[in-house]
Amino acid sequence: MAEQKINGALFQSMVVEGALAIAEKKEQVNELNVFPVPDGDTGTNMSMTMDAAMVEMEKLSEPTLVKAVDTTASALLRGARGNSGVILSLLFRGAAKRLREHEEAGGRELALALREGVETAYKAVMKPAEGTILTVSRVSAQHAVEACQAEPDLSAEKVLEVVLERGHQALEETVHQNPVLEKAGVVDAGACGYLAILEGMLDALRGIHKERTAAEAAKPAADFAAIADEDITFTYCTEFIAARKDKARNVSRLRSILSGIGDSLVVVEDDDIVKVHVHTDQPNKALEEGLKFGPLLTVKIENMREQHTAKVIEGTADAPAERVIAPPEKKYGFVAVAAGEGLKGVFTDLGVDEVVQGGQTMNPSTDDILHAVDAVPAEIVFVLPNNKNIILAAEQAAHLSEEKKVVVIPAKTIPQGISAMLAVDPDSESETVLTAAMTDAATHVRSGQVTYAARDSEFDGKKIKQGEYLSLCEGKLCASGREAVVIKKLVREMVTDGSSFATVIYGEGVTAEQAAEVEALLRKENKELEISVIDGGQPVYYYILSVE
Repeated sequence: MAEQKINGALFQSMVVEGALAIAEKKEQVNELNVFPVPDGDTGTNMSMTMDAAMVEMEKLSEPTLVKAVDTTASALLRGARGNSGVILSLLFRGAAKRLREHEEAGGRELALALREGVETAYKAVMKPAEGTILTVSRVSAQHAVEACQAEPDLSAEKVLEVVLERGHQALEETVHQNPVLEKAGVVDAGACGYLAILEGMLDALRGIHKERTAAEAAKPAADFAAIADEDITFTYCTEFIAARKDKARNVSRLRSILSGIGDSLVVVEDDDIVKVHVHTDQPNKALEEGLKFGPLLTVKIENMREQHTAKVIEGTADAPAERVIAPPEKKYGFVAVAAGEGLKGVFTDLGVDEVVQGGQTMNPSTDDILHAVDAVPAEIVFVLPNNKNIILAAEQAAHLSEEKKVVVIPAKTIPQGISAMLAVDPDSESETVLTAAMTDAATHVRSGQVTYAARDSEFDGKKIKQGEYLSLCEGKLCASGREAVVIKKLVREMVTDGSSFATVIYGEGVTAEQAAEVEALLRKENKELEISVIDGGQPVYYYILSVE
């Protein structure tokens, strides 16, 4: 039997099956994240990145291999979310450069393409670390190339088998290659996700196709235009989880109050939490009732009328909107990534032209950042990712922006981004001097956050329970447990006798009075501190602290 070659249609199928495979395993990959903080989890980011390619693949009819690989590379680059998504897009981008030279690809061509993908990814990452997706992709691709050198006639199917066999061995080795992974006793999440995608692609080569779930299967879209806006009884879909500190408080009374201000009510309780879903015009009232039980662990409020309007617009659009590039009216412009109306206002007040909604748990795509850059009427646009998991996506957006020069300031936290903007001299003649000033300002800020554990886990011999408070200092776990305990430990960790300035940014579900208590803790630690308190309105983080 003749060797099966990879043509356009087969590659198209391989991408779709790879996307379905990571979608199926994304929660398993998410569970490998070392810290149990709610974040733009690796599995979710990789799945959303692959989804972008799957959507474009399913639009193609009988594509050539060149068309299929180019479409995949472009879709992945623009749809990449988080560091894992960007690296994944680079692996495919490099592979596409090699595969597009052929009308069909056999095993040798596939092995060389995988190796070129690795080379492309390594070039883009400034400080590649061992024990990551980069390590596993490099080791497995090199093994495949060596296998083809020993047996030049290896089929594409056999090459992927060889890659996966060596890849799984390399994955098990990651736990000992990275000190953080070794401490937590887990393998690398990104590498695990990458192998899941390759397993899906191997299935396609073997003619195995996953059965789509109802949500994944192609089906006629709902006609949102047929639903009148006035048919939506209540405006806000409100969901929250409250810690059940006051166990004597009556949940039946909560149900009664919420049913009086809305509909579609669901209240679920156990010994530790109360979870609520309700459609209402008074989300503030619903949250107030939840706070009577204890602090809110998660909050989500969505405007259903706005969603309805967006769905109608989406349903009438035949294609993604074209890029609209604002002509330059000034030398410098600024883009920042942030979530929460308060933080959006802070950055706007500091001179930011466009704020991309996103951050922790909501990593924007490369395309999201690129569209924001396009909208800024400036020759040079500075981008503040404000999250370490968004920096690579911002850098890829910079490569895609041909009309404007884009400079990425590697701000890893909101406080770093704010400090960078405070250092801006809009009259600076030198872009290099301005870049240095912003970068230097960002590096002199210590950042801390208070959030909650998204899952049960064990780290450094300490068991962490889902829902309990966590504090992070400079990205490292500081404390877990009760709210008062983790905040006190964080303040003590961050403030020194030499500290001069501190900022408290409080988020969704936190009152000004509660924020004032944190301010008092800072003041107690250092009476000379100049302290600012900001209502950031950010999700996920109850508090973001900065100290200089």
